[in-house]
Amino acid sequence: MSEQHSEQYEFKAEIKKLLDIIIHSLYTHKEIFLRELISNASDALDKARFEQSRSTEMASADAELAITITTDAEGKRLTITDSGIGMDKDEVVDNIGTIAHSGSAEFLRKVAEDQAQPDNIIGQFGVGFYSVFMVAAEVTLTSRSHHPDAKPVRWHSDGLGSYTIEELDEDLPRGTSIEIVLREGEEEYAEKERIEAIIKRHSNFISFPIFVDGEKVNTIPALWREPRFNVKKEQYTEFYKFLTYDTEEPFETLHISVDAPVQFNALLFIPQKSPMLFDVNNIEYGLDLYVRRVLIQRENKELLPQYLGFIKGVVDTEDLPLNISRENIQENVLIRKIAANIHKQILDRLLKIASNEPERYEQFWREHNKLFKLAYAQFEHQDKIKDLVRFNSSHCEDASGLVSLQDYVERMPEGQNEIYYISGQSREAIESSPHLEILKRKNLEVLYLFEPIDEFVLESLRAYGEHAFVAAEHADPAQLEAISSDEEESKEELTEEEQRDIDGLLKAMQDILGDRVTEVRSSKRLHNSPACLVNPDGGMSSQMQKIMHLVNKDESIPQKVLEINPQHQLTRNLLHIYQQEGSNDFIRKTTEQLFESALLLEGYLNDPHALVNRTFELLQQSSGWYAEAHQKE
Repeated sequence: MSEQHSEQYEFKAEIKKLLDIIIHSLYTHKEIFLRELISNASDALDKARFEQSRSTEMASADAELAITITTDAEGKRLTITDSGIGMDKDEVVDNIGTIAHSGSAEFLRKVAEDQAQPDNIIGQFGVGFYSVFMVAAEVTLTSRSHHPDAKPVRWHSDGLGSYTIEELDEDLPRGTSIEIVLREGEEEYAEKERIEAIIKRHSNFISFPIFVDGEKVNTIPALWREPRFNVKKEQYTEFYKFLTYDTEEPFETLHISVDAPVQFNALLFIPQKSPMLFDVNNIEYGLDLYVRRVLIQRENKELLPQYLGFIKGVVDTEDLPLNISRENIQENVLIRKIAANIHKQILDRLLKIASNEPERYEQFWREHNKLFKLAYAQFEHQDKIKDLVRFNSSHCEDASGLVSLQDYVERMPEGQNEIYYISGQSREAIESSPHLEILKRKNLEVLYLFEPIDEFVLESLRAYGEHAFVAAEHADPAQLEAISSDEEESKEELTEEEQRDIDGLLKAMQDILGDRVTEVRSSKRLHNSPACLVNPDGGMSSQMQKIMHLVNKDESIPQKVLEINPQHQLTRNLLHIYQQEGSNDFIRKTTEQLFESALLLEGYLNDPHALVNRTFELLQQSSGWYAEAHQKE
């Protein structure tokens, strides 16, 4: 074997500086060098395939289009070889010897003159090759052009100050081989397992086979590039398990292909189980972003709103411009267009399931609702979100039941204009609330909200159609009077004298409570309960108020209105006492008891000792009166 004379070149000062930036600062992770070299190899193979499609006479015409990687752990070497289009000496000088000159961009310019372009040309800046010096002490590139009469050429450099180029007289196959002598401390990149892991992470979906020490590594195809009608369910399941490491098949699969306004393909999955374990705000989410089958960013959060963070999948685009390191997106407007399309298609699919398979949709909701409810902060697509949310309600037999807002509205009786809701820790706690009494009497359905976020959802959505969401405690008794019910209550109206005296009793009770309440007034909402607390007109609901107190670390008890049921026997007994004696110690104790009992139901009574002791005292008094009355009989 004889070789022609080797020519040595010095890097220019500014190129040395740029090379130092590339090696030490440009890429976040050193393993990216392998992604770059494989991408360059894929480009070369695409170019070779394009020339073959034009019946161009080529060297090594029968060579398989593939990428071959050889590891040598003992020798601390790594070799990447492709059977692509190759380069002659001038092309090596232009494409490798000059940093930031893009061979791919030049190739596309030439092909454009023939009004035809090959697909999948990765790389726009021509600097990816130099990332190899993050791990390499020396690099030898040997290449033979596809032109049959072209001589092989060898390029060698240590990446420090100079490089050599020489033409060879050897009869080498078409393509390019890069032999890397690894730096001290970078020996891991000569290990087969490490190389395979990097390929599966970044380059698994390159359209050409990648062999590592004779074994094919990229065995899972890029299904998102395939026509939907060509892909079987089993293939989707296999891909999903490969992507997520989940052992179950996906709940739903979305295969998206869009040509305009941005060209992209996506393969998205809804898992059977929620990925959320504890805090929804700290969940890792996002879609893997590819450009022409090469992974650019894992879990890109700009492609999905957080409330759809349970979605897993990949997005691959032809149009996305990248920065020089491929690690950051240069033009976010394209990402926003892709994200908007994906967002809409996911919601449309969920609406379709909800409409056609309501029981299956309930299965989805039970698993993913905690995350989905973060849509309260989402102002786009609110009409669709309104049709997708589900709640328990008084219509359901137990706490496991679910209703849609459409279901609720369809059951509304004539005269009802608002959608009522109430919050509580459980169905049992909610159904014991005095705020439900007037709604129960009118047989009106009430949404039961068990999670703190539920009120944020309804506050954000505001209304369903023309029907506003109203907390049960804010239901207007005057409006409800117009709604007929099967069992209208028979009230024993107060006489004029009793009405005057009860006004005095309420004033006495307000004097007892002082500034702990804003007002003590007669209630039109209560039926079975003697008293309840409500926020002043126009205030937020009790549940929302508690949430805001927690957020602000406010332990004070908010001022509310104490409503007294004038029809309750306890109130009438107090009225009789008041008529005979005026305000006395028993009325004081009973007022305190009613107030603190109402606080307890609202969740604001932190210290129940006074309530308990007063209960014992009142029981002792009442039991004495009861015993005395029975003795007289």
